[in-house]
Amino acid sequence: MTRSYPAPPGGHPPQEDLLTGRAVFTEAYAVIPAGVQRDIVASRLPHWEGTRLWVLARPMSGFSETFAHYLMEVAPGGGSDRPESDPRAEAGLFVTHGAARLRIGEETRDLGPGHFAYVPPGLRWSLHAGGETPLRVHWIRKAWVPVDGLAPPDPVVAEAAGIPPDPMPGTEGRWATTRFMDPDDLRHDMHVTIVTLQPGAAIPFLETHVMEHGLFVLEGKGVYRLNRDWVEVEAGDYMWLRAFCPQACYAGGPGPFRYLLYKDVNRHAPLGPVVPG
Repeated sequence: MTRSYPAPPGGHPPQEDLLTGRAVFTEAYAVIPAGVQRDIVASRLPHWEGTRLWVLARPMSGFSETFAHYLMEVAPGGGSDRPESDPRAEAGLFVTHGAARLRIGEETRDLGPGHFAYVPPGLRWSLHAGGETPLRVHWIRKAWVPVDGLAPPDPVVAEAAGIPPDPMPGTEGRWATTRFMDPDDLRHDMHVTIVTLQPGAAIPFLETHVMEHGLFVLEGKGVYRLNRDWVEVEAGDYMWLRAFCPQACYAGGPGPFRYLLYKDVNRHAPLGPVVPG
């Protein structure tokens, strides 16, 4: 089945629109609705041609500190041979629109909507848009945390449609996770997954945990409990959760509720400021 993914609306709203919206930034979470992803808040990056992006999350002291999440829009023929300036950075890339040519080390792969790639730190890579329509890709960046005796992970290239979803116990598959990384591979210090809840399915308790989250809604709508609040979200919206923010949700229907999820995993909690090695 070919899936349709949401894209930033861009443009500029008319003067007649109301100021009232759903965007919120609190001490524990933020919601960035699709409707605020406009031209006026787009950014650009050095060494990227024909490209603009929306920065949905970035490290901030006292809030989500481990990752950045970009929503990239690359014109046909655009892209970069020098996409990353930080040698510590690992990347998770998820394509939603258009065609991408990704080179990791000496290997080149063609990616389309629903494809995911993981690029380990220190490995040269490039990304370019092909075809006749813009390439849109989620780019999740994190500084890989080294561990004595563990090498960085291997690159990963996968297609969501080819990965059997892993159902949560006792849900008969109504709540399932598509896992792009091996959860038993402790070289990984972040996981990027797709979570799918069928209409009426729920995360039935207030998860309260150390992992930070970035959640981009790929399909459908749902109601999320974030800290003390109930928040309604739909395709194209983004949620940004700090560590220990209580969270639960249920899918609103009429179709599945799916989101792309980042979380940090598999490392000790730092006991003081992290000093670069």
